[in-house]
Amino acid sequence: MKLTDISNDINEWFDGSGPLSDIVISSRVRLARNLTGHKFFSRCSVNEKQEILEELKGVILPLDIGDEIAYINIDQTDELKKDFLIERHLISRNHAFNKGPRGVIVAHREFFTAMINEEDHLRLQVLKAGSQLGDCFELINKIDDMIEKKIDYAFSDKYGYLTACPTNLGTGIRVSVMLHLPALKMTGHIEKFLKATKAMRLAVRGLFGEGTQAIGDFYQLSNQITLGISERDIISQFQNEIIPEIVEYEEVARKQLLSKNSDLLDDKISRAMALLKNAKLISSQEALLLLSHIRLGLNMHNKLGASTPAINELYQTRGNAKFANPISVKTINKLFMLTLPAHLQLNYGKLLDPTHRDILRAEIIRKALNQQS
Repeated sequence: MKLTDISNDINEWFDGSGPLSDIVISSRVRLARNLTGHKFFSRCSVNEKQEILEELKGVILPLDIGDEIAYINIDQTDELKKDFLIERHLISRNHAFNKGPRGVIVAHREFFTAMINEEDHLRLQVLKAGSQLGDCFELINKIDDMIEKKIDYAFSDKYGYLTACPTNLGTGIRVSVMLHLPALKMTGHIEKFLKATKAMRLAVRGLFGEGTQAIGDFYQLSNQITLGISERDIISQFQNEIIPEIVEYEEVARKQLLSKNSDLLDDKISRAMALLKNAKLISSQEALLLLSHIRLGLNMHNKLGASTPAINELYQTRGNAKFANPISVKTINKLFMLTLPAHLQLNYGKLLDPTHRDILRAEIIRKALNQQS
C-alpha cells in the first residue's frame, strides 16, 4: 500500500455517516493479545521481536476479512509517514516511535488494522462511522477467532488474556467512541461532562488518543476496566447507557444554544466562516476549532432544523432560494483530516516548516469553502 493512495481522501469511518454521526464521529473496538511462549514486547530481544513479527504476519496477511490488506514496516518508515499513520488513526504514537522490529497490517478501506509489536505483541482494531460498537465487536471477534485458530494466545483461566499493561488484563478489550461536543464547550458544561465520565471510570482523551488534548472539540471516550466483565457487557453498557446519555447532554446543550443564546452561536459560525474563507495563514489547532463551529452549524440544521442567519449562510440560503453546492459535513470532515500537518506535507510531496504549512492549510481551506459559495 502506498500511503499517497489514501492521503488525498478521508477513510470511511470519518466520512460523517453512521448512526448518531452528528455527535458520535466513530466507534472503535481494540483487542490486546500476546503470544504464548514469548516474553512481553518490552522484555524481548531483537531476534525474538522479529520472530513474533514474522509469525503474526504469516497468520494475518492471508486472512479473508472482506477487503484487501497490506503490510507496512514501521521500523523502516520515515518520521513523516509515521506521523501520517498516527493522524490517520492507523497506529498509536507508542507504536510509531518504539524500538525494534514492528509493523502494521491495514485494510485498504482502513476499517481494520493489526499493530504488531506495539506495547503488546498484537493489537487489533476495527473502526466504523457513527455509533456502531456492536458491529465493530462482531467483526473484530470474528477476526480474532480466525487468528486464534492458528496461534496460541497467552491466556490464564484466572486472569483471562495476559497483557503487558494490567489495565488491559482480562478481556483485553478497549472500547472507544470519538465524540464531537462543541455545544457542551460553548455552554460551559464540558467540565460537568468530564467529571461525570471520571465518576463512571471512563478514560477521556484527545483527538489522537493518550496524552493528547481535545482540540477541535473532539473527545475520545473509552473503558478503563477490562477484568471481571465480559466483552459483550462492556459493549452493551456503552451502547445502551453511556453513549445515549452523552448524546443527550450534547443535544440539550445544542437546543439551549438555539433557544437562549443564538447570537453566540451565530457569532461563532460567522467568525469561523469569515476567517476560514479569507485567512492567509492558519495553524492546525485554529483550523480544527473553526471547522468544529462550522460542523456544529451544519449538523444543527440537519438534525434540529435550525435556521439562523449564520446557519442559513452555510447553505447559501437567500429568502426562498438556495444556491448550488452547499457545504456538507463530509467536506468539513475532509478538511479536518487533510489539513493535519503530516497529511499536508505528504500530499505536497516534501517537508514544510510551520509557516509554510500554515500558508498551505489556509489555501486548501479557502479553496474548498469558496468553491461551495
